[in-house]
Amino acid sequence: MTDSITKTNLLGMSPEQLQTFFAELGEKSFRATQVLKWIHQLGAESFDDMTNISKALREKLNQVAEIREPEVVMQDISKDGTRKWVIRVDGGSCVESVLIPEGDRATLCISSQVGCSLDCSFCSTGKQGFNRNLSAAEVIGQVRIAIKSFGPMDPAGPRRVTNVVLMGMGEPLMNFDNVVSAVRLMMEDNAYGLSKRRVTLSTAGVVPAIDKLKEVTDVSLAISLHAPNDELRDQLVPINKRYPIKELIAACNRYLDNLNDRRVITIEYTLIDGVNDLPAHARELGKLLKQVPCKLNLIPFNPFPNSGYQRPSEESIQRFKQLMLKAGVLTTVRRTRGDEIDAACGQLVGQVEDRTRRSQKYIPLAEESVVQVIKPV
Repeated sequence: MTDSITKTNLLGMSPEQLQTFFAELGEKSFRATQVLKWIHQLGAESFDDMTNISKALREKLNQVAEIREPEVVMQDISKDGTRKWVIRVDGGSCVESVLIPEGDRATLCISSQVGCSLDCSFCSTGKQGFNRNLSAAEVIGQVRIAIKSFGPMDPAGPRRVTNVVLMGMGEPLMNFDNVVSAVRLMMEDNAYGLSKRRVTLSTAGVVPAIDKLKEVTDVSLAISLHAPNDELRDQLVPINKRYPIKELIAACNRYLDNLNDRRVITIEYTLIDGVNDLPAHARELGKLLKQVPCKLNLIPFNPFPNSGYQRPSEESIQRFKQLMLKAGVLTTVRRTRGDEIDAACGQLVGQVEDRTRRSQKYIPLAEESVVQVIKPV
């Protein structure tokens, strides 16, 4: 066995797990807070960097533990300042994360799985199949990598990552325990100290997991909706066949009731030319979203090979937005960022062993569309 296998990786450990780890070493519990700060606030690469810890303890830690983040295979920066990382995780597969700057804010989009099993028809990630869940260390490691890319970490310095969204590769709620551990570290005062309003978990609608989530965290919630009715959503987001829109909206309301604050759900809606961007769709969506306190984020479809879909015209996008505003729904359009480096929404692919052979189904299409357009009444 190699040291990397036998040593305990402390990167993804919660404060409670670190306390247990140090107790088993015969150390006081305050060591957990010291090490937590060194790892997440100061970006320590090794235990030798931890100057307020005794030499004897540092030597002990070097023997039994490590701070191991995923390996950066590639970093690319687009003309608009968007940064994309291709990150190799245990087993050799790669995932991707993207940092999008916007004024004094910088939003980091991170992955939760290697691939995705949900197979949403408009998302390139789903076309590669599913490999495995990421560990808590691999999820939080993406945050650490992004922050460190700006230089030495300084907890008193400017915020290099102000917002984190789990909207990258994978369905976060299908990797429940590891994702919850990671988001707790993001919001932990002795780690990254992000506000609960600035950490957002996006789900395609795993209803039982939404109900479970409200019992263990108060992270902000986003829903990948993409259709105003079950008939169309069944085709675009197949998990809707198991948890239809009515059940999903009810789960969202239960989640908000548990928060006991004035937060709203973010509704994500990818606009696809001729599929879900018609005025009738907008009117039906307006009626639907009156059932839940929310804001709507319109995402123009980002093309990828053999998808069979097209990006709507700017005229169609703005028409849909105005109809939603007229219906009383706070609506924004997500401006495409980083598309020339395949970092835009829906373009994250990575390098994944396609164990489901799902990609064999996606060959160049003829004139027919992947999805039959179902017009709302």
